[in-house]
Amino acid sequence: MRIAAFLAAVLTAATTPAFAQHEDHPMPPASPPAPKPAAEPGPTPAPAATPEALSAMDGMDHGAMEEEVGAEPPPPPPADHAADGVFDPAAMARARQQLQAEHGGGTVSKVMLNRGEVQLRDGETGYRWDGEAWIGGDLNRFVLKTEGEGADGDLDAAEAQALYSRAIGPYFDLQVGLRQDFEPTPRRTYLTVGFEGLAPYWFEAEGAVFVSNKGDLSARLEGTYDLRLTQRWILQPRAEVNLAAQDVPEIGLGSGVSEVELGLRLRYELRREFAPYVGLSFERKVGGTADFARALGEDVEETSVVFGLRAWF
Repeated sequence: MRIAAFLAAVLTAATTPAFAQHEDHPMPPASPPAPKPAAEPGPTPAPAATPEALSAMDGMDHGAMEEEVGAEPPPPPPADHAADGVFDPAAMARARQQLQAEHGGGTVSKVMLNRGEVQLRDGETGYRWDGEAWIGGDLNRFVLKTEGEGADGDLDAAEAQALYSRAIGPYFDLQVGLRQDFEPTPRRTYLTVGFEGLAPYWFEAEGAVFVSNKGDLSARLEGTYDLRLTQRWILQPRAEVNLAAQDVPEIGLGSGVSEVELGLRLRYELRREFAPYVGLSFERKVGGTADFARALGEDVEETSVVFGLRAWF
C-alpha cells in the first residue's frame, strides 16, 4: 500500500507543471474554415412540359416551322471533264457520244464473234463459229445470229436467225423471229421465240424454242460465265443443251435431250475487243440422236482441243 501511495504522489507531482503551463499559455483558437467558392451560374433548367403545352404543339403546323426554300436557279453543270486530264480527250469524247446514244434514245450497233475456233481431235480437224450482230436502241433491236461447224472441209451444220429483240427488263431481252438451217439436209425453216440476257451472279444465259415448217418442236439452252483471273486473263466455262419433242429421222434428231456440249476456254484480252483463246470442248449425242449417229457410222462423243478468237466491234 505504501509503495502504491508513493507512486501516485510522484505521478501527481510530475504532471502538475505541464497542466499549469498549458493554463498560463492557452492554445490559439482554431482558424475558421475557408469559405466555399460561390458556384458558377449554369443554365436554368427548362420547365417540364405540361400536358396542355404538348397538346398545343401537336396542333401546330409543322410546315410553317420549316425553312423557306429559295427560288434561286441551280448552278450550271460543269463544262469540263476530269477524265480528259488522264485519258485521250478524243477517245473520251467518243465514249460520251456512245453512252448518250445507248441511253438517250439513239441508234447503236455491234458485231460480235463469240467463237471462231479450230478444233483438234482424234483423226480430224474441225472448225466452229458462233456470232451475232445487232442494231437498234434501248428497247428495240434487230438481231442477226449465225452458227455452224464442220470437219475436214465438210460443213456439218449451219444456221442463221433474224430476230426482233425487245427489252423486257434491265437485263433480259425477248426475241422473236425466224431461223433458217442450211445444213443438214433436208433444210428446215423455224419460227423462233427466245430470250437473251444476264442472269443473277453474272451468268450470261440464252435460250429459244423452235417450231419448224414441218411442225417439229425443239429447244436450245446456253450459258456462260466469265471468271476474271486478272485484268486480261478470263476463264470461261460454257454449257449447251439441245432438246427435241419428237424423233426427226431425216436430220438424225431423236426425242428428249439430243446433244450436250461442255467447254472451258481461257482467253487473253490483248484489247477488250480482241481476245485469242485456248481450251477444251466436249460434245456428246444422247438418246435417239446417238442411235441415229451410230447407224450412220458417226461418233457419238468427241473431245477437242480448241484454238480460237473472240472479237467485237
